[in-house]
Amino acid sequence: MTRNRKLIAALSAALLSVAVAVSATASADTTPTAAATATHYTGTLPDGTTWIADVPADWHGPLVLYSHGFGHLTAQNAPNPTTAQALLTRGYALVGSSYDPNGSLWALSNAVDDQFASLAAIEKIIGTPTMTLALGTSMGGLVSALEAQQSDGRLDGVMSTCGLVGGGINLTNYQLDGEYALNQLLAPEQAVKLVNYAQANEAATAATQLSTLATDAQATAAGRARVALASALMNMPTWSDGQTDPPTSDDTAGLAQAQYEWLIGTLPFTMPARFSVEQAAGGNGSWNVGVNYASLIAKSPYRTIVEELYREAGLDLSADLKNLTQHAAVRADTDAVDWLTDTSVPTGNLDVPVLNMHGIYDQLNPVEYENQYAGTVRRAGDSALLRQAYVARRGHCTFTASEIIAGLEAVVHRVNTGGWDAETTTQSLQAAATALNLADNPAFVDFRPGTFVNDRRHKPAHSGS
Repeated sequence: MTRNRKLIAALSAALLSVAVAVSATASADTTPTAAATATHYTGTLPDGTTWIADVPADWHGPLVLYSHGFGHLTAQNAPNPTTAQALLTRGYALVGSSYDPNGSLWALSNAVDDQFASLAAIEKIIGTPTMTLALGTSMGGLVSALEAQQSDGRLDGVMSTCGLVGGGINLTNYQLDGEYALNQLLAPEQAVKLVNYAQANEAATAATQLSTLATDAQATAAGRARVALASALMNMPTWSDGQTDPPTSDDTAGLAQAQYEWLIGTLPFTMPARFSVEQAAGGNGSWNVGVNYASLIAKSPYRTIVEELYREAGLDLSADLKNLTQHAAVRADTDAVDWLTDTSVPTGNLDVPVLNMHGIYDQLNPVEYENQYAGTVRRAGDSALLRQAYVARRGHCTFTASEIIAGLEAVVHRVNTGGWDAETTTQSLQAAATALNLADNPAFVDFRPGTFVNDRRHKPAHSGS
């Protein structure tokens, strides 16, 4: 999987022949330490995408191509300043783009091309790296997973962190399942708009409606049980920021409380984000017509929480699941599904080694994605190229600099030796992160994610167009 350097140099020259506004004059970073060790570059691609790069003075050849997450279209070349400085100190050059600023925040239409063009732009200035690794966060983790399939010699390895590796269709479908359950079970007479948003404020209004329903429902045992069902369908994690310690496996009330807190905290983000996905796809790419909700819960890693709360409330879980299945009526737009399939769904056909790192209490990108993605890669015949690692921390993409560097170094080892060996075991990653002496408390942990029950790899039998 090593790169053909002559080919890459030729490709870089060809790409840069049409690039515009590349800054050939270096500018220093603003922090004193970075100013002494790194040179800053900026540029603009033909589609208006901006890119930035930082190159350490003692650069010895490796480069990280960083893909940022959803929510902004500004150039970023590292997850945060602390990680950027730690990477620069260790000799990595950094480059990353804004993605096309004229598009949707769901930037998958051009993100991969923009990233590779930005890589070519900085290579034109500083030369071809000895090793190029892609790193991505959240939506950028999906971008990196797609880059791993489209490397064509431009990358040596990839690390996806908290990545949306389940793909854009699964993303909007799992969210739809939970949101629909809240509406149908708590207030079926209240028509909450779940899809086909004409503008973002419609989605924000719907999020407020559902959050209010879930909060009011906490006052009764029946309401808490039904919120737990919706939370399970949305794969909400079981340790919230409001809890000092993670609830034990037999603390049903604590586990359900954590899921409820994450649920009402995420709806104001996830529902308006759907507007951006629909805007990019040209319509609604999610559906629940034909979904058997009893089958979903039967496979859910959170099933026992739901069952216990239903027993305590004296509710009939089977009846509620039958209710959900019978009234599911959301149909997808065929063209939107096709667009998402083409741009936003990994195939698992890997060109280079990939390490995925995921937090086990991530409220926006379920850790169960990793179970689904491993299956996708296995069916593509590339399991030998994939490794997955887990961190015991709450929240979305809350990795420390030492965890990210330890992961990247494990990918470097795989590229250099042709084998993962023991470098990606929990113990090895934890030891490597601790040895960096960054004092940021790395927390790698042995973990096996449960089933991602909302996996819908195939196009819906029924569509709205």
